[in-house]
Amino acid sequence: MLSIQLQSLQFHAYHGFYEEELIIGNDFELNLTVTYQPMEEIQGATIDNIINYVSLYALVKERMQQPTALLETIAMDIARQILSEFSAAEEVNISIHKLHPPILNFEGKVGVSYCERRAN
Repeated sequence: MLSIQLQSLQFHAYHGFYEEELIIGNDFELNLTVTYQPMEEIQGATIDNIINYVSLYALVKERMQQPTALLETIAMDIARQILSEFSAAEEVNISIHKLHPPILNFEGKVGVSYCERRAN
C-alpha cells in the first residue's frame, strides 16, 4: 500500500455553528492521508496513473470554501468525494482542526478525525 499525505494545510474559512463564525471566519488546519495500491511499479508511473496530491489539494480547497456548520460534515464529504473521484483510493483519513474556537478562556484547538474505507 502507498499513502499520499497532505499535512498542515491552512485555510481561513467560514465554518461553524455560531453566527459570528459565519461572519468573521476562523483558521483551520487540515491533514489528509489517502492510501492506495499502485497499479504498477512507481518508477514507470505517470501522473495519470497515480493519485496526484495537486488534485487532492484542489478538491480539499474547493470544499473548504463552502461554509458548513459542522466539521464532521466537511470531513465526511471530503473523504467520500475522494473515494468517488479516485478509483484507486482505498482509504481516506482526514483531520480538521479549528485553531481559534469561540470558547471563552480556551487555549488550544478543537477538531475532528474521520476515516473511510472503500466498500468491497
